[in-house]
Amino acid sequence: MLEILFTVIFIALFVWTAKLLFKISWGVAKILATILLVLALPILVLCLVFAGGLALLVPIGIVAGVVGIIKLFT
Repeated sequence: MLEILFTVIFIALFVWTAKLLFKISWGVAKILATILLVLALPILVLCLVFAGGLALLVPIGIVAGVVGIIKLFT
C-alpha cells in the first residue's frame, strides 16, 4: 500500500515538474524571440531600404542620363 502511495506522489511530482519546465522554457523562448526581434527588425528595415534603394537607382540613373544628354545637346 505504501508503494502505491509513493508511486502516486512520484507521478504527481513528475507532472508538476514537467508543467513548471514547460512554463520556464516558454518564458525563455518568449524572451529570446523578443530580443531577436529587437535586434533583427532594424537590420531588416535597413536591408529593405538598401535593396529598394538599389532597385530605384537604375531607373533614376537612366532618367538622369537621358536628361543630361538632352541638356548637353540643347
